[in-house]
Amino acid sequence: MDKQTEEKIKEMQLVEQNLQNILIQKQNFQVQLIDIGSALEEIEKSSEQYKIVGPIMVKAEKEDLKKDLKSKKNLFESRLKDLEKQELQFKDRAGKLQAELMKEFEQQTKSS
Repeated sequence: MDKQTEEKIKEMQLVEQNLQNILIQKQNFQVQLIDIGSALEEIEKSSEQYKIVGPIMVKAEKEDLKKDLKSKKNLFESRLKDLEKQELQFKDRAGKLQAELMKEFEQQTKSS
């Protein structure tokens, strides 16, 4: 196996690791968005709301909590979109690398 092929294999492994990290981050943001959605629903149902501040819970105004949660939701949605763009870029690069490697392996097999 030549040095160029080895470098492509290393790059492919790195791309796959990055893709895996992005998928984990994406999953974490999706879970947080679900939690925020649930919290927003509960705020509408209850007459008293509390916010966790450090190790304690303090009473909070409904509109302030909704504003904070919606702000967090927008932030997570924005980050999720960025991750999805990165995911597509890594998948595209992985596909190209895989095609190049397959072509090189086929050529090596034919020449052997």
